[in-house]
Amino acid sequence: MGKRAAGQIYVEIPIAADMDRLWQLSQDTGLHPRWDLRFTAIRPTRSEADGTQRFSYEFRLPFHTITGTGTSLGTRTGMDGHATSVLKFTTADALSPIGPGSGYWRYHPYDGGVRFSTGYTYQPGWGPLGTVLDARLIRPALGWATALSFDRLRLWAEQDLDPATARNAWLVDAATRTAGIGAAAALLIAAARSRSVATVLAALPAAVALLAAVLRAPASPHVPRAGRCLRSPTDRRNSQAPSHLDTLPEPA
Repeated sequence: MGKRAAGQIYVEIPIAADMDRLWQLSQDTGLHPRWDLRFTAIRPTRSEADGTQRFSYEFRLPFHTITGTGTSLGTRTGMDGHATSVLKFTTADALSPIGPGSGYWRYHPYDGGVRFSTGYTYQPGWGPLGTVLDARLIRPALGWATALSFDRLRLWAEQDLDPATARNAWLVDAATRTAGIGAAAALLIAAARSRSVATVLAALPAAVALLAAVLRAPASPHVPRAGRCLRSPTDRRNSQAPSHLDTLPEPA
């Protein structure tokens, strides 16, 4: 058993699907970028005799595409049916906020599904500025993106809901909630500027009621939610990297 990495991002979710289905959706490099927000494309470049896979990856931004390389190894040899996948990655792209790093996936079968978890960490990019921004902005954003991606994977595995459809549903839901919050804010601003006591007394309860409705409205079961994931392990061992991560070859 390996050690827990410093500054590790951890995400865990139960998925009511069989191991073969989850393994295919997560390990196939053609399917992986469809649900994972952290990658736009993953391309295998070489397979080693021991099963190690070398690959290149892309993350497309509006005016730039971040590129990098990595190595991975998936194993399904656990005595209780569990599986692991380990990963190392790096990039020479000066615009990438994420430098060299490593991580793992764990697949723990249970009655009716698989508990899927990940832990990973990396060196910040962007020099001293990146170090400052990483803890405050980049790492929390990556944790959220990982959790949202895991729930998109769950919806695909459990309901056969295409990740693009799930993304669109999330965008519509986010836009609707944002519009509701904006309307509540407009009512509060109007009340603050009004000189009429009657207007204030009418606007304040309406704004509070609208804001409460927006914040308390349950998410559709077809809309992915980062909040459905756990951000700390249910089992301490899940937060420790598999020992064979240490022997995984470094990316080119």
